[in-house]
Amino acid sequence: MRVGVLTGGGDCPGLNAVIRAVVRKGVRQHGFEFVGYRDGWRGPLEGATMELGVEQCRGILPRGGTILGSSRTNPFKIEGGVERIKENLARDGVEALVAIGGEDTLGVATKLADLGVNVVGVPKTIDNDLSGTDFTFGFDTAVNIATEAIDRLHTTAESHHRVLVVEVMGRHAGWIALHSGIAGGASAVLIPEQPFDIDALCAHVETRFKTKYAPIIVVSEGAVPAEGGDMTLVSGEKDAFGHVRLGGIGDRLAHEIENRTGKEARAVVLGHIQRGGTPTAFDRWLATRFGLQAIDAVAEGDFGTMMALRGTRIVRVPLIEGTGELKLVSDEEYAEAQVFFG
Repeated sequence: MRVGVLTGGGDCPGLNAVIRAVVRKGVRQHGFEFVGYRDGWRGPLEGATMELGVEQCRGILPRGGTILGSSRTNPFKIEGGVERIKENLARDGVEALVAIGGEDTLGVATKLADLGVNVVGVPKTIDNDLSGTDFTFGFDTAVNIATEAIDRLHTTAESHHRVLVVEVMGRHAGWIALHSGIAGGASAVLIPEQPFDIDALCAHVETRFKTKYAPIIVVSEGAVPAEGGDMTLVSGEKDAFGHVRLGGIGDRLAHEIENRTGKEARAVVLGHIQRGGTPTAFDRWLATRFGLQAIDAVAEGDFGTMMALRGTRIVRVPLIEGTGELKLVSDEEYAEAQVFFG
């Protein structure tokens, strides 16, 4: 069998580990051949391929990013896009496709599976917001990077007696902020699921200074104030999946805190640092296990499925379970964490 592999959406640590696992087991145990599709769904859409075999996968386990490249191409927004994908897969002799990505990439995979394309999905997102799986690879690395940044910021905040607002990724889900905020000993964590009260936040900041403590505020890029208003945008332009670019809530908060409390406040935006570099051991382990199970699903003809972590086991679930709705921080989970903030 000839199998195509693609990585779509935002890059993250662990993508190469999945590719490596899929190819190594596919070649050595199942006797498959592979085609690498470049830059997400643009690859099968435009017939952009690269050689993909065991040789190309040597040394990539610890590397961040993806050797296949990525993009936010949406074939369902392009006239004749689905037909072109089917034609190119047939031309390349590809009988099955392993799609590695998040909500958008796997959303396309779900629709293609419904149209008869043999697709198996592997869930990827640093936001950890895909339903159906307990964790996605890339999340642990992002949390570790954010936690290390918070650890370093504590010392400079204390030295200068200032508030530091740390803006992390998280468009609709606050998992990175919540986990890194708890792990880094933040004074408050603001997430999209829980609109924040700016007056209460400023009062909390003043309380912290009375105890001779410089507060660290961790905020998801998609957090919004309870008093009203939308998410803070870098640009109103939308990508192929309808997403606008978020960013600036950290600066906005720092400005408000400084104006209302008189305390010096600075914003630190971690941005794409959270996506880059070497994956943690956990993300390499999870990505590898996902890849091994994904190629077995291909071998067994179990298409239209997504790999998922349930407890410590890797299971297969219908693709729609991973893309049907986002996994958000619940009220109970957020309330439980409040004991650590203060």
